[in-house]
Amino acid sequence: MSEQTELPAHVDVAIVGSGFAGLGMAIRLRLAGRDDFVVLERAADVGGTWRDNTYPGCQCDVPSNVYSFSFAPNPRWTRTFAPQGEIWEYLRALADRYELRPKIRFGAELVGASWDEAAQRWTVETVRGTLTARVLVGAMGGLSEPSIPALPGLDSFAGETFHSATWNHDHDLTGRKVAVIGTGASAIQFVPAIQPQVGQMTVFQRTPPWIMPRKDRRVRPRERRLFGLLPAVQRAVRGTVYWGREATVLPFMRPRLLGRLPDRMARAHLQRSVEDPRLRERLTPDYAIGCKRILLSNEWYPALQQPNVEVVSDGIAEIRPNGVVTRDGAVHEADTIIFGTGFHVTDMPFVERLRGRGGRLLGDVWREQGMAALRGTTVHGFPNLLLMVGPNTGLGHNSIVFMIESQLTYALDALERTERAGAAVFEPDADAQLRFNEQVQAKMRGTVWTAGGCASWYLDAHGRNTTLWPGSSWRFRTVTRRFDPAEYALSPARTAVLREDGDRRDLTPGYVGA
Repeated sequence: MSEQTELPAHVDVAIVGSGFAGLGMAIRLRLAGRDDFVVLERAADVGGTWRDNTYPGCQCDVPSNVYSFSFAPNPRWTRTFAPQGEIWEYLRALADRYELRPKIRFGAELVGASWDEAAQRWTVETVRGTLTARVLVGAMGGLSEPSIPALPGLDSFAGETFHSATWNHDHDLTGRKVAVIGTGASAIQFVPAIQPQVGQMTVFQRTPPWIMPRKDRRVRPRERRLFGLLPAVQRAVRGTVYWGREATVLPFMRPRLLGRLPDRMARAHLQRSVEDPRLRERLTPDYAIGCKRILLSNEWYPALQQPNVEVVSDGIAEIRPNGVVTRDGAVHEADTIIFGTGFHVTDMPFVERLRGRGGRLLGDVWREQGMAALRGTTVHGFPNLLLMVGPNTGLGHNSIVFMIESQLTYALDALERTERAGAAVFEPDADAQLRFNEQVQAKMRGTVWTAGGCASWYLDAHGRNTTLWPGSSWRFRTVTRRFDPAEYALSPARTAVLREDGDRRDLTPGYVGA
């Protein structure tokens, strides 16, 4: 088994993470004939966020036909919005189909990685040991580290607490008094799923989300058979769905001109779904639609109106052993607290584990300058580092898998062009990175993501939107279509290193490590 196989001493490419981005990178390397790589995965199986998020009701909010790699379509989706288990199975099947498991080291959580200037390689330390790699691919993703607020008294709570991303399936919720903290993308799925089971549920809402109806249906068996027999039909459906989703970004780029339509649709959905005018008012956001992530649900509003559910909008003052105390002094009894409070996105923990030139932490660089990369993928001061789903690559309207594929093309082109140029090291020019990010931020101005009147997880500590791509995903594909060496400093290999077995080998591209 690969989880019991020792780490290689040296590889050309080390990939951290085995979700969509990590597996996609491994597949593209293999298809390009590059077999000198390893995938480092902290867990016991592949799948990333779709392995970890097993909460009741977990389902994708992007149509399933565009939530797969274009080179590996899945004709077996059973719903137009795929449930978590099917997406995880799709990723596991990819690992098997492309024979990636022998390349994966499970239980190999990243401890730290540092650039060795003399060797022109990354030294990668994991809990299972250390290796070196010429190129390091960060494929950990922005939804991998759950965020739990530092609430006063949380340690004193006498009951059970867990985050939606680390759901405790051994904890029976039947008849429980459950406090749900957070009303984001996970909560709107698990609250309706567990509502019939719990005794009493109190939903603590800081700011209400905008909700759109979800046009989800079962994919009929004959449709699945047709997609399997005629892949071109599914590609046509995929194209139609993709361009339909792509058109929805326009109102958010020009909210003053085009923002009324989605606003009216969301308000109509709320009006139809919630009869009580006082509850409806409490569930109506006071910011422009799209400023925060738009959520899709047909079950959220009905669940909140059930007799055993209460929505509380007063802020939380503290946690006590028997429940949650709000700022108005009310005590809301609970024996279970479930956090639906999202993830560390603009403050991802892995940036505290990467040291580039001169030993500088990526976290320190981004704290000082803001999260930034050239074309969302490479960072000045961090040679031979490729970030998947890096700064300004997220989407609020279409499939992140499309963005990942765009980055994969850019990354493979970077490897091939630098190799043809005889270079072992590539690093983005500081001016090129600055120009690119100034252009991104200029396009961001006036969009709903920065001018919509909300404080969202899209924004960093500097108030800049460093999470989303400001426009169409197709535009991102055009700017990552090719690697431009003029934007980089390229360096040839300048040294050979002594291996542990005493053999001196040049660690240039193509070198096969021990």
